[in-house]
This record gives sequence, structure tokens and C-alpha cells, in this order.
Amino acid sequence: MLNIVLFGPPGAGKGTQSQKLIEKYNLKHISTGDLFRKHLSEGTELGKTAQQYMDAGKLVPDAVVIGMVEDTVAQKGPHQGFIFDGFPRTVAQAETLDQLMENFNMKINGMVALEVPVEVLKERIRERGKTSGRTDDQDEAKINTRIKVYLDETLPVAKYYEQQGKFAKVNGVGSINEIFDNICQEIEKF
Repeated sequence: MLNIVLFGPPGAGKGTQSQKLIEKYNLKHISTGDLFRKHLSEGTELGKTAQQYMDAGKLVPDAVVIGMVEDTVAQKGPHQGFIFDGFPRTVAQAETLDQLMENFNMKINGMVALEVPVEVLKERIRERGKTSGRTDDQDEAKINTRIKVYLDETLPVAKYYEQQGKFAKVNGVGSINEIFDNICQEIEKF
């Protein structure tokens, strides 16, 4: 099985690239953002708790996130692995994910990080906000908070995988297909 963490700040293109990787490698997509939105729309307690943190532009507590992820990993399906999009966001989550995967006799093969300059990220997020209707993508203060949280709290996850020899960087600026080809080249090395 191929289990990949697609990594990068908000607006880096993880969602776009995830869809292409899912098709190519027959992976099941695990996006914490999608899991949160599902729980929010269903009005679950996990969703209500997550909403409070998301509204403030902060990370949702690990226990909430990991419970959602574990439920998804436990589901059987025709896929050939998982692509984790937006998770793990902290080193503690990465360590827990490794243990969770081991419990299911799997492992993370590698992390691919999309690197995009901050000003490009902000512009992409604002543009996405115009078409998606997501209010958090239209509020400059929330955009800045999300990027700061990524830099302060999430970026150390890259070092965690780098220390395991499971890390690759890809320039996240360029055409969608060009970036996709570069990601695939890195995945083939895992």
C-alpha cells in the first residue's frame, strides 16, 4: 500500500493535487478539512467543537482530529492506500498517525511538501474564497492567522518526516500538471 502525506500551507494546492494523485494511484483521500465540514454539516458534537477552533483560525485539538482519521482508516475499500491532506498538522499528530498506521499493519511511505511563497498563498486563498463561498478564505486576518499557525505549529512536522528519510519538497508554483509530474517523481522514490 502507498500512504502519502501531502503537505503545505493553506492555498498551496493540496486539494487540487490530491485529486490527481487519487486517480493515478487509487488512493483514498483523507482531508481533515473535509472531515470537519462533514461533521459540521451533520451537526455532530465533534463538528461543533471543531467549529469553535476553526472560526478562530486555530488548530482543532488532536483527540478530535485523530478520532475522525482513525474511523476513516479503519474503513475497508478498493483503494491502494491513503493520501493524507492537511493531516498531520503537529508532530504529536504525526507520531500518533505512525502508531495508528502500525495498528493497521501499514506505514507512511513519505511526505511531499508543496512550497509556495506567502504572497502567492494569500492571493490563492482570496481567489478561492471568491468561488468557494468559504468565509475564512475571504477574511485577511483569518488568512494571516492560518498561515502563521502553519509556520509556527505545522512546519515542524516536515522535520519529523525528514529525520525518517521520508520527505520531499516540490515547488508548488507552476502549472497544475507540471507540479503533479514533480510530485509523482518524488512519490516514485519512496
